[in-house]
Amino acid sequence: MALSEEEQQRRRALMRDLMVRTPYISGLGVVVEEWSPDGVLVRLPFAERLTNDGHAHHGGAVASLIDTAGAAAVWAGHDFDRGTRAATVSLTINYLGTAGGADLLARARCLRRGRDLSFAEIHVSDPGGRPVAHAGLVYRIVP
Repeated sequence: MALSEEEQQRRRALMRDLMVRTPYISGLGVVVEEWSPDGVLVRLPFAERLTNDGHAHHGGAVASLIDTAGAAAVWAGHDFDRGTRAATVSLTINYLGTAGGADLLARARCLRRGRDLSFAEIHVSDPGGRPVAHAGLVYRIVP
C-alpha cells in the first residue's frame, strides 16, 4: 500500500529532526537551516574543538558536514515507499579553502533518484559565500 502524500511529508519532517539528534551529528552541532525536496541548507557552527589549530575546521568535520547535507538532500524528497535502510556508498570531496573561524554552510541537492541509489551535489562555503569544498555523494536507500 502506497503512503499518502501527507504521510510522506510527515516522514520527511521526522527524518529532518532525527538526523540532527543522532549522537555524532548532534555532537558536531549541525543545524538544518532549510529543508525541501529541491535541496537543503545545513550549518556547522564554528567550534574550536572541530579544528587542529583553533582556526580552520578539520577536514573530517567538513567531510561529516558534507555527508550529512548530501544524505539530507536525498531524504528531503525521498519516497518512503521505497525503503528506509540507508548508507553512504561513495563520497568525493574537493577542498577549496578554509573558513577561518567562521561557521560553514553546506547547500545540497539531489541530482538523481534511482531505484536504490541517489546522487547528491554539495557545496560548502563560509557565510560570505567563499567556497570551502565541493562534493558528490552516492546514497543508497533500500527496503
